[in-house]
Amino acid sequence: MLSHIRAQGYFVQFIWALLILSAGVSVIEGRWPMVFVALATLSLSVAPVLLASRLDITLPVPFVAAVTLFVVASIFMGEAFDFYERVWWWDLALHGSSAIGFGLVGFVFVLMMFEGDRFAAPPWALCLMAFGLAVTVGACWEIFEFLMDRWFDLNMQKSGLQDTMEDLMVDVIGAAFASWLGYAYLRAKDRSFWTWPIDRFVALNKKLFRKSR
Repeated sequence: MLSHIRAQGYFVQFIWALLILSAGVSVIEGRWPMVFVALATLSLSVAPVLLASRLDITLPVPFVAAVTLFVVASIFMGEAFDFYERVWWWDLALHGSSAIGFGLVGFVFVLMMFEGDRFAAPPWALCLMAFGLAVTVGACWEIFEFLMDRWFDLNMQKSGLQDTMEDLMVDVIGAAFASWLGYAYLRAKDRSFWTWPIDRFVALNKKLFRKSR
């Protein structure tokens, strides 16, 4: 497990070190909310690496870097430094990028179920599954925001219904883009810029894609 953590790029390790440093300084200054935010951000960014280690899956370093940046942007910068209020497009950008990410994860998961066989099901069916997963995750997050606001009197939904609907629309657009990337991968005869994320994951985990061709 430790080897998986050490295998990550210097940039990812640098971000993790900054979060640990931020938590340490906040402890000295007695800023306990910041300590919680920093440690929560660190835990969520390390979680995919630990989970992959447990499942014997190799994650591409750019994927880990993207997850780390997303968690830092959403929790550390979004909540601790109030970027959601200061930057009007912050929430939309994060929802769009997360939808693309979950769409790609969903596609890879579905492809893994068929051991990489591109012809096990029609391309549109595989992509529709990935699209459905990404949109479902986005919808569940909106439900979570609603419940947090209702139960704990928070303001995660910001402007209420408008914020929820804008987020869902961005989720759908991001999921559709990820599904298109999956479709491009299934149809491509050679590697390309668009299919690189999927190609890289498959190359690093060949034992899970025995029928890949």
